[in-house]
Parts: sequence; C-alpha cells; structure tokens
Amino acid sequence: MTISPALRASLSSIALIAGLHGGLAHAADPAPAAVADAAPVADAGEAIIVTAKQTRSATAVTGLEIQKILPGISPLKAIETLPGVLYISSDPWGNNEQNAQIFIHGFNYQQLGYTLDGLPLGDQNYGNYNGLSPQRAVISEVVSRVVVSTGAGDLGTASTSNLGGAIDSFTADPKKSLGLEVAETVGSYGTSRTYGRIDSGAFGPGGDNAAYVAVARQRARAWDFNGIQGGWQVNGKFVHDDSVGKLTAYFDYSQKTEPNEDATSFRIPATTAAQAYTPYIRPYGYPNYAGYTSYLSAYGNTPAAQGSNYNNYYSDAQRTDYLGYLKYDAHLTDKLNWSTQGYFHHNDGVGVVAGPLGQSITVIQAYLDPNYKTDTHFTGNNNGTGNPALGAQLVAATGGSGQVIRTTEYRIDREGVVSALHLDAGAHQIEFGGWFEHNSATQWRRWYGADATNPSSFTPYIRPSNPLFTQYQGEARVQDLQLHLQDNWRATERLAIEAGFKTSAQWANGYYPVQPKLGSLSGLGAGGLPQGRINTTKWFLPAFGAKYDLTSHEQLYVNVQKNLRQYMTYLGGASLSPWFTGSQSAFNTFASQGKPEESWTYEVGLRTKRTFDSPISALEAQVNYYHVNFSNRQLAINTNPGGIAGSGITGGTAILVNVGSVHTDGVDAGFTIHAGPHASLYNAVSYNRSTYQSDYTATASGIGAATGTCIGGYAIPAAGQPNAGTVPTCGKVIPGTPMWMNKTVASLNFGPVEFQAIGDYVGKRYATYVNDTSVPSYFLASARLAVHLPAEMVHLAKADISLNVTNITKETGASTISIGSATNSYSVYPIAPRQWFLTFGAGF
Repeated sequence: MTISPALRASLSSIALIAGLHGGLAHAADPAPAAVADAAPVADAGEAIIVTAKQTRSATAVTGLEIQKILPGISPLKAIETLPGVLYISSDPWGNNEQNAQIFIHGFNYQQLGYTLDGLPLGDQNYGNYNGLSPQRAVISEVVSRVVVSTGAGDLGTASTSNLGGAIDSFTADPKKSLGLEVAETVGSYGTSRTYGRIDSGAFGPGGDNAAYVAVARQRARAWDFNGIQGGWQVNGKFVHDDSVGKLTAYFDYSQKTEPNEDATSFRIPATTAAQAYTPYIRPYGYPNYAGYTSYLSAYGNTPAAQGSNYNNYYSDAQRTDYLGYLKYDAHLTDKLNWSTQGYFHHNDGVGVVAGPLGQSITVIQAYLDPNYKTDTHFTGNNNGTGNPALGAQLVAATGGSGQVIRTTEYRIDREGVVSALHLDAGAHQIEFGGWFEHNSATQWRRWYGADATNPSSFTPYIRPSNPLFTQYQGEARVQDLQLHLQDNWRATERLAIEAGFKTSAQWANGYYPVQPKLGSLSGLGAGGLPQGRINTTKWFLPAFGAKYDLTSHEQLYVNVQKNLRQYMTYLGGASLSPWFTGSQSAFNTFASQGKPEESWTYEVGLRTKRTFDSPISALEAQVNYYHVNFSNRQLAINTNPGGIAGSGITGGTAILVNVGSVHTDGVDAGFTIHAGPHASLYNAVSYNRSTYQSDYTATASGIGAATGTCIGGYAIPAAGQPNAGTVPTCGKVIPGTPMWMNKTVASLNFGPVEFQAIGDYVGKRYATYVNDTSVPSYFLASARLAVHLPAEMVHLAKADISLNVTNITKETGASTISIGSATNSYSVYPIAPRQWFLTFGAGF
C-alpha cells in the first residue's frame, strides 16, 4: 500500500466523517447515575460509549450497539471500540480463544478481572483451570451491556486476577410481555448462525414473575483451511421481583468445537533457509488424508525446508460448560439491602493437535520404545535417523499413518458465593461484602494413535479415545476468599469521596498423580514436576477515590487503588504457574521467596456532558490520565523453543522469572457528538507506554530474578535457549501492546435505514522483550447497513435486514502476537480477510 499506516490512522476520522454525507446531530439523554444502570436508547444515534459518574474510569457498550458491530459477536470483541482496549482474534466474532489477546493499559488478559452478573469467570487463560470465556457464559444477543473499568475494578469484583482493570458483562432481564425473537445470519465461508428467544411475559400473582429461554447455533468454516466452528448454546433466566426482594435464577449450557489456527514463527535474523520460510498462513491438511500422508516422509517427518512452520493435520478446541447461579436481593429495611449469589460451573474440555510423528518423536520414543535407555535417541523431526528399523517401529506403534494425536484434557468444578450488605446511611453509602470459591481442576496430557486403516476415526469433530499413554496429570485444589469494605460519602452537594479496602487470600494445592517420564518434557528435572502448597494472603489492599462536580455538566475524578494477582494454578503447559517449573527445588524457592504480582494504579480524569442549540446538539467526552507502578512482574520462558506458539506440540516446562517493576503512563480520550436524532460520531484515542525498570536473569534451575542495574549486554548459551545470562529489558516497552490506538464509530439513521462505519487503528507493537523487532501498525474498517421493514408489510412487531462487512480494505498483517523468547523469535497469527454477513431478524 502506498499510504503509510500512520497517515491512514490520521485520516481515519476524516474519512468516516466524510461518509456521513451531511452532518452530525442529536443530543443524548442525561448521563445515567452509574454505568451499571445504563440502558439502550431507542434511536440509532445512541452513543457507543456511556460515561459513568464514578470515581474511576468506566465505559460501556450496550447490547444494542454490540449487535450492530456484528450479530453474535463475543462480548470481549465488542469492547475493542472502547478507549485503551485492544482485543484481537483470528475470527470476526472474536470467539476463537486459542489466539485471542486482550490488552488494557499494558495489562494482558491474564491480569484482568471478568464477571457475568457478578459471577467470576476466571482469568481467560486458554488452558482452562478457573473459568470460561464470556462468549461461552452467555449468548451474545442476551447481553444487555458490557462495562469496562480500564484502570481498576470495583473492590467487590470477584476475581483473583483483577490487577489492571475489570470487564463486567450483564445479561438482559426477561420482558414483561409475551414475545418471540428469531434471527438468522448467513455469510462468508458458509456461515450460518441461528438465534431464537421466547419470553413468557409477566405471570403469577401480581405479575411478579417473568422468564425467557434463548437458543443459539453457529456454524462457520475457517477462512484459511477446512475447519468448522460449530456448537449450541442455551440460556435461561427467571426473575421474581416484589416489594420484599428480587430472586434471579440463570442457567447457561454451551457446547462448541472451535478449529484452531497455527501461527507463523519468525526468527530475526534468519540464518538458515528453514528459518526464512515464513508463510502468511499455515493451513491444515484435514480432511485430505491422502494428500497429507504424501506430505510426510515414511517416518512421519516434515520437509526440513519448512523448519518450524510445517503443517499439522488439524487442531481444535472442544468445550462443554454448565454454568448457573441463584441470586436474591433482599430489602431488609428501607435502608438496608442484602444481596447473595450462589453459583456453580462445570467444564469438560479438550484441546487437540493431530500432526507429524517426527515433530513429537522425543515424547513418543520415551514412552513407546521398550529399549529407550540403550537405543538411539531421536531428535525433533528426525524419526528414523541413524536407526530406520526403530523409526518404522514407532510409526507402527502410533497407528502407521505417520501422525500422532496430542490432547490437553480439562475438568473444572467450581462452586462459590458472592454476598454484599449495603447500608444507606444518608450521606454515607456503606457496603461490606465477600466472595468465596472452591475450585477443583484437572489437566491431562494424553497421546493417541492415528490409525492408518481407519483415517476417519481421527477427526476434529470426535473426541479421541483409548490413549496410547498419559504423559502427565495435574490436580489443583484451590480456595479463594475476598472481602471488601467501602464507604461512599457525599461530603457536599458537589463532592463525593469513596474509600475502602479489600482482602485477597488464596490457598492452593497442586500435585501430579501421573508424572511425566524423564526425557519426555523439555526442562524437566529428575524429580519430576513440582508439587506442594502455596498460601498467599493480603489482608489490606486500599482504594481511594473522589469526584467533584465542577459544574452541572463537568466532573473531575481521581482514583488510587492497590491490586494483587494471585498465582496461576494451571498445572499444564509453559505458563505463569509455579507448579510447572522444571524442578521441585525451583518450586520450593518460588513458594518461599516469590511474590505475587501487585500494582498501584493512579487515575485522574475529566468528563463532560452538554447539549447545544446548534447543528451539533450534544457532546459527551472523557479524558483520563493514569500512572501504574507494577511490581513483581512475572514472565514464563518456555524451555522448548520448538514449542513456540503452536509451531511444535511437544512443549516444555517454564522458567518463571520475576522481571521486577513496570511503570506505565498513559492517556485515554474519547468523545461522542450528536446531531439530532439521525447521526452520531464517536472517536477515542489512546496512548500507553509501559516499560520494564530492570534487566533480568534466568537460570537453568528454572527460576530467575530482576537485576538491580541495567546491563547493556546479555549472554545466551550456545544451545540458543534464553534461560541463562542477563537480558537487557530495562527501559524496554512491554511487547504485544501498542503505544497508540484510535477508534472511530460513525452512525446514521434516516427513517427505516441505518448505517454505521467503524475504524480501528492499532499502532506498532514490539514482538520481543528486548524490542529488537516489531510488527507494523494496521487499520481495519468495517460497516453495517440495516433496513427496518414496515410492520404492516411483514405483520410483525419488528423485522429488519442488515449487512455487515468486516475488513473492508482487505488489510493484511499480524493480529495476535505470541512472544517466543527474550530476544529474536516470535510468532504471529494473520488478520482475517474481508468477510460479509447478512442477518434477518424478526419478533413480536
């Protein structure tokens, strides 16, 4: 392209404004008292951003706006239009969790808090261990709003990872009148999404009861290979609301199969032809079994010229979830309310990779070679080298196809309670609450054969059975307790002060009923994977905030808050978990000397909401400056470079490093202007600079630490593994997060016709910890055109047809970045191409 990304970003707002063909107009209703009370407005000029009257920065997207972006979109994907938020995924709905990334103010997805109607959803780690994604917890069309606290979440947020903010999704309540809604979406790559909801309307004595049931089915082919995203989801909600209190019951069932992508690995500089082979996409071979068989050698090795960017046969994520809660808001007196919510969550899932035997031969030989101690030990992609007979035996032992199937299998059983007592004491609004959860989780790493006589038996749509062996099994038993106390004091008519604190305690026990064999897992010591308990308690995490009404339209706010992120209890894969370091001694050292991640967040902001007697009739705006002191930042370095970001499937343990402090400074600014009931324009610009404050060292023992001073050089062992020496990260920007972002949403509404255009600019992102390489910026544009059909024509209460187009300009480049090592390797997933989706919706 001849126009630079930076110039295109600068022109993005102008281009979208020009697309309005005639101006902006309309005043929005007065701002709600709190963002949690925000409700959709009837007209299409509704602002996509809702400004909250809180002591912290909080913005929201309503359910109506979510469905305008794309029907069926993930709640997390929908918030990518908000200031300071980056969410990227390989599919247009944002449903693919394997390559999804979210950054808010320099914090990644594992350092944020997530809830649904107050119920905790875990830290969104792809390897399930303590929750589920919002898109699996609620059908997209049932979401009433998503609220994003970009600096620090509420003290009562039920999360152990609420370090850099919180994302709270809310489900819609049942309607008071009998109703039926249906919608069908068709589009690119065989997309078919069917949605239906039936509302009972008010029933029972006094009409105090209401309920609905909603169902969704989605099927779509991956854009770059023959893989089908499919599944079913069912939501049900019941509400009984009377003068005594409000009883709410909610249930979610989700079953889905998600084809995964393979990322392209880069090594800078590339010193061999294999390292220089970097295709834009890495499509799978499935279902062309014959073609894939000819792609492999007789021993299941891949072409050496492709290096780590070889092709697998297929990969997918299969997930089944049952989630529910029962909540009662009791009006004890006219001044005292008590809310209690009990919940449960059961998950059964599996992540599957079917691929070349040669790439996994180090694991397979350790288990299936009866003379392993004395035989030649094959290295990756070298099955049969120097010993063809043994190589042939291993091919036969795994089914004769030259392939092998690896799974990571999950079970989660969580139950808990969230409770809060709220006292209205006049000028003081006092709240005391708590959250307790018990979580029992299991992860299995298993390997299965691929039977050459029955190739239809290994498919991404059937869960593998009868494993050849279980490489390891990890068990975690975790109890979390969080308490909070806060007072919102209306000191004067203009000044409100909020102060309080929370506690965070975690008691975690991790152990391995099945230990991996020595030699089957990179970085594994002779004693096996570590086991033991880590108890972490922080009894005082303070928060202070204030808001001052400068005028009836402008408000100044400040907020200071300390947060903590508890240790991950995921017992599988290279991760930020002390239970997956390479030795018991490394675990013991970390358990006794390690510190969980902590942050101090400071915010100050100004918000305004005004109306005018002019063509521009209303303005809503907010500008927010924040500073974060982030201490004990943890980094997990995979001990197997070949396992980076899906390039290899053998994996390895992690070197867990405390890289010291990170300092962040940033500004978010957003506004929405209206011009009458027919047009609105929203724009947000964000700047963030998050930098490491020290170098760090990582040692072969499996634990590392920040160094006291910055050193210009660093040492890498001859083997090329970034697990020793000093790495010069001092002053370097955190990789993966852009310093500049710009979001634009322009909306028009003339009679039955609606038009919306969205522009999303993401700036340059560094791809390594030492900032020696980066991926360029990109600008994505999407649009929606909708027509509301006259009721007398269709004989329905409402009916509409809408067309959504994503990535209009066919932008290419890097979406998700997977940071591969400290220095010069990383991998990226591609940006999805232009796609279109046509939706017909009706209801009465």
